[in-house]
Amino acid sequence: MSAAEALRERGAELAAAFTLLTRLPVHRLPLGSAPNSARAVWAYPLVGAAVGGIGGAAYWLASAFACPPALAAPWALAVLILVTGALHEDGLADFADGLGGSSKEQSLAIMRDHHIGSYGVIALILSLAIRIIAIAVIAGTAAVAVALIAAGAASRLAAVLVMAALPAARADGLSASVGRPSGALAATSFGVAFVVSWLLLPIGTALIVIFAAAGAALAIGAIASARLGGQTGDVLGAAVVLAECLALTALAAALT
Repeated sequence: MSAAEALRERGAELAAAFTLLTRLPVHRLPLGSAPNSARAVWAYPLVGAAVGGIGGAAYWLASAFACPPALAAPWALAVLILVTGALHEDGLADFADGLGGSSKEQSLAIMRDHHIGSYGVIALILSLAIRIIAIAVIAGTAAVAVALIAAGAASRLAAVLVMAALPAARADGLSASVGRPSGALAATSFGVAFVVSWLLLPIGTALIVIFAAAGAALAIGAIASARLGGQTGDVLGAAVVLAECLALTALAAALT
């Protein structure tokens, strides 16, 4: 394969990652097209970093209009959620509701139901509150942008780690259609997430962010394995949100 062909393939995989994880109109860019396959998981941290950068820009804009941190933070998070179409928040709510099931089959049925229950509501409220408070505590426009970019990259890594570690819990659904990435692809995604964090943060802080993502993946993966026997798109969404909460909490402590 020539260098040009390899570059076109990576561009197509990057476009596939953006198409799957965001609502951005990447189909209009000359990046080529590729199915939403596991080959694109290496680019998930790049997508998270881009989404975080957009959130940082929203925070800067709100601050430019004299909004205090406590008001600029929810606007930044609102933009983050708008860009992703609340994909990960929807997964978190469904996964939390599914924990109320008494069996694997019942849990999967609850997670597929579009109605939201009390567990889902509580999980959403807590996750939104944690992220808003962390952003407001970090406060500075440059620091918030750095934190959102690093946390965005690391949180998407968490989804990749769960995908690589667990099989699909059901034969259909978003996660099953994407497929299970190889260990090499998961390692590449890990490297991309680490490089993004390392370029923005001191090495120790970058490692903390990556460990936060790994911890979220381990926690959600362990629960999913025990309750569902594998992972689904909702499980991956829950891993992303938990990793983002942990990473932003760690960064709020490290940067203030």
